[in-house]
This record gives sequence, C-alpha cells and structure tokens, in this order.
Amino acid sequence: MGGVGAMTSSVADLDDLRATVRAWCRANIPAGWRAAQTGVPDEQYVAFQQEWFQQLRSAGYAVPHWPAEWGGGMSAAEQIVLYQELAAHDAPRLVLAFVSIHHAASTLLAAGTDEQRKRHLPAILDGEIWVQGFSEPEAGSDLASLRTTARAEGESFVVNGQKLWASGARYADWCLLLARTDPDAPKRRGISYFLMDMRTPGIDVRPIRNAVGESHFCEIFLNDVVIPAANLIGPRDAGWRVAQETLGAERGMTMLELAERLGNAGFRWLVEACSRPGPGGTRPIDDALVQDRLAALETEIVGLQALCRGLVERHDAGTVGPAEASIVKLYYSELLQRVMDFGVEIAGLAAHTQLTKAQSSGWESGAWVLDFIGSWEWTIPGGTSEIQRTIIGERGLGLPREPVAGG
Repeated sequence: MGGVGAMTSSVADLDDLRATVRAWCRANIPAGWRAAQTGVPDEQYVAFQQEWFQQLRSAGYAVPHWPAEWGGGMSAAEQIVLYQELAAHDAPRLVLAFVSIHHAASTLLAAGTDEQRKRHLPAILDGEIWVQGFSEPEAGSDLASLRTTARAEGESFVVNGQKLWASGARYADWCLLLARTDPDAPKRRGISYFLMDMRTPGIDVRPIRNAVGESHFCEIFLNDVVIPAANLIGPRDAGWRVAQETLGAERGMTMLELAERLGNAGFRWLVEACSRPGPGGTRPIDDALVQDRLAALETEIVGLQALCRGLVERHDAGTVGPAEASIVKLYYSELLQRVMDFGVEIAGLAAHTQLTKAQSSGWESGAWVLDFIGSWEWTIPGGTSEIQRTIIGERGLGLPREPVAGG
C-alpha cells in the first residue's frame, strides 16, 4: 500500500510536517492516558481506542500507509516522521485497530473486489474492527495444515472448525478467515480466503487467559457458519496464494511504526532506566559493560529502522524481494526480546513489582517484566521465527527444501 504514487518529500517539507505533527501531538495526546488506562474494564479500553483512532483520522494520521484516495497517501519518509513524533510524544498505539488498518486493508486493496473495498475500507475508518482467523490447534506454524472446512451450498459456504490465537476476537466485527474448500487437493491448493461477519450465527468466541491475567488472544469455534460466496477474497481454492501475496509484504510494513517506537520510546526508556541511581547510589549507565550493551542495542535498532524504511520504499516501487518481510519480522521480534530482557535486568527487583499495565498499549507499557513477557508473543504470530528462517532460506537464498543427498 504505502504512499502510492507519492513523490519523495523535500527536507523542507519533512521539517514542516514534523513541526505540524509535533504541535498536534502536544495539543491532542491525552494527558495521563497511561495511568487512566491501567486496570480499566474492557468496554473502557475499546471506547478509548476507538476515540483515539478517530482523533488520528481527523488529523490524517490514522492510515498514512493507505492510498490517497482512501485517506492515506504519505510517502515512506513522511510516515517515518509521523511515527517518530507519535513515539517521541508517547502517543497511544492503535492496538485494537492493528489488524483492521494493516492486514484487512492490505488484503482488500490487493485482492478484494471494488464492492468489497467500498463496503469495508470506509467502515474501517469509521471504527470497524477486524480479527485474523488463520491459526488452528493443529495448524500454527504449519498453517497450510488447517482443518477448518468450508462446504459450498448454493450461493454460500458452510464453515465448521476452530481458530486459535485470534488477537482481539472478543471485540471484532469481521474476520479474515482461511478455510479448506477442497479436502482432496494438496494442502496449499485447497484453501479459500473469506471475509466473515462475526455476528453470523454459529460463531463462539472464547477468551484465552494468560499467565499474567490478560485475555488478548481468543479461540473461535465455528459451527455451521454460513458465509455468502460474495465474501470470497480472490478465486476459490486460491486463498493460500492470496494470503501470502497480500500479507507477506504487509507483515514487514507493519514493522515501520513498531521500529520507530522501539527506537524513540523503548530505547529511550531503557537509557532512562540505566541513568537512575540504583540501591547503592551508583548509576548502571556509568558501568562500561552497560554502555557497551546500550551501544550494541542502539546499533541494532538503527539497522532495523533502515531495513523497515527500505522495505516500505521498495513496496511502493513494487520491487520487494520474496523474503524481505520475513527478514524484518524476524529481526524485529528477536531484537525486541533483547531490549526488554535488558530492561528487566537493569530494573532489577523493582521491575517484578509492577504487574499491571495500561490497557491501550502493546509491549511499550513501561512495565518491564510484562513488556518482556509480551515480547515473546512477537516470535510466534505472523509466522514463528523458525518459519521466517525457512522462508528466508528457501525464497531469499534459494536453498533446497529437502536435504541434499550425501550432504
């Protein structure tokens, strides 16, 4: 998607944009939002996220990566400035709308019909929430082994099965669903891609409570759920290809904002933690080993940001390589773990007493132990680190799928 057709912005234009965004942030980011969003009921969390989304939308900052005709149109350089300023001013992140504005929109723009785009893209801007229904109990890393079935009946499909690790499914209006429409075809060739209305009879959403008491992930049980054939994305039985083509590059593009936040918020907090005196009165940052660790992490973050920026620019130009998104996703998720791990190490015992965090935030809550735990999620969804390495080896390096005889 990106700023499709956008010209490279001049330095003066970017400076003007930065000043504009900076002034907007100072005037509009809710003061004390972290404290106000800590421990709140789900309804308050949803309301806050949707209200914040509309504030960003009014300013033109909610979907900068969409094409201009749909409310976006920012160039890669402009998006970087926007995300840098939002991170620097500790703006809430659009956690609830993440799948909607990235994965759903990407799929609709790349493979949807005109009617599907006109129906859903404006609705997403109005607050329609989407969830991704891909993973299953026996098909997580090996997604092509999914068992959820969609049986054609007249002008509809009847769906039965179960989805797992569906982020935010409790609040979702629509679902991006992969289901098997040809059980006799090779496993990657018999899958279709659907848009599923979450209010359809036969859908049962059950939250999964994790070790720290959160229920971000859910299970979705599907019992004779009827989906109109008009809700197919792409051709029947070609859902695997659609999913790979539309979400592969987007998997990397979603990292642009996250990489800027890691550098402009996460790393800043880490430096601040290192600069505070410990129990003995000494500051960790005065230790040469700590300085070396910080320098190494900062170097990695700068590298990540460069990778993400390059990926968005090549996506706009249509020159993204087959494994670039996997490289960025793998790099980000494992670097995030290292940053959060060091934060816990520096914060010491004090970090283990902060066991609540703001609802309307992701890993960047400021609670080091919870952020460290949350960072491990990033090596699983969207394809585990092992899957990313396989993609990089096969598609990026051209390595053989099977071991070479005698090797």
